[in-house]
Amino acid sequence: MKKILFASALALSTLSCRENKSQNNNIVEKAAENTESGIPIKRLSKTQNIFDGIYYEKIKNDQALRKIDEKISLMQEDAHKMQSIYNSIISNSEDYYLIAKNEAKAINDSVLKKEMTELIKESSENYDLKVQKIKELKHQINRNKQSIYSIYSAFKIRKTLPEIEKYQKAHPLKTDSLNQFINKQNKLLEELKKLK
Repeated sequence: MKKILFASALALSTLSCRENKSQNNNIVEKAAENTESGIPIKRLSKTQNIFDGIYYEKIKNDQALRKIDEKISLMQEDAHKMQSIYNSIISNSEDYYLIAKNEAKAINDSVLKKEMTELIKESSENYDLKVQKIKELKHQINRNKQSIYSIYSAFKIRKTLPEIEKYQKAHPLKTDSLNQFINKQNKLLEELKKLK
């Protein structure tokens, strides 16, 4: 009995769906109306976000802006490379002093151990004075890098905001199609409930 009832319900919903298919297509088509615009809102690659997609579309024909964009990218890359080089040198030196201190602790002769420990300490302190200036300069590079990024981000927002607003106007979010589709769903739900 249950199988017959289920088969009847399935047949009824299939027929109902076929009859409403053309009506549903009209609803979907109405929802899709006006989705074309002259504004190229897109991502340029799978990894690119919509913000950058709009911005690069905006500057692709502006040679001056493209040059500034390239300059900023290169400057940020160079800052990263320079910091990596200095970080590596500092890290190697710090590793050396740590290992040398442990080696000095393993010396059996107490006079020689003390002499080596003081020698390492003096060299390490002299190096720390040199590194202090490097750290200050690296900190300045970081501050400049952040300032460049912040000012450039603000510029990009000013350039792209009008474009997304044009896009939104070209793609109005009307509720008519959604309401009609919900009504169709509710109608089908009522039909299914009657099959109990």
